[in-house]
Amino acid sequence: MNKISQNNLRLHRKRRVRAKISGSASVPRLNVFRSLLSMKAQVIDDVAGKTLVAADTKAANVKNDVAGAKAVGMLIATKCLEQKIAEVVFDRAGYRYHGKVKALAEGAREGGLKF
Repeated sequence: MNKISQNNLRLHRKRRVRAKISGSASVPRLNVFRSLLSMKAQVIDDVAGKTLVAADTKAANVKNDVAGAKAVGMLIATKCLEQKIAEVVFDRAGYRYHGKVKALAEGAREGGLKF
């Protein structure tokens, strides 16, 4: 019997979540990507197919840990508020809402974003 990789399971969850949520110009989508080296966040308008704002651990000059993820959330919230984006839809991209993903979401909320 073949074993399904953890990443393939995550991608399956991602497709299931993305079928239900979508970002627009008024309420864009806050997408999260987590890797072993960095944590990235993008605010995307799915109707136009454009990335409006992006931030990652390298731009925030922080480590790739829970505190760094929170700093990335604060940075993305600051950039969004500069672009007059106050409300977003959170897309966890198949990751569990736990650890770094949760810290990024909490940092964005503390920075002033609503979702």
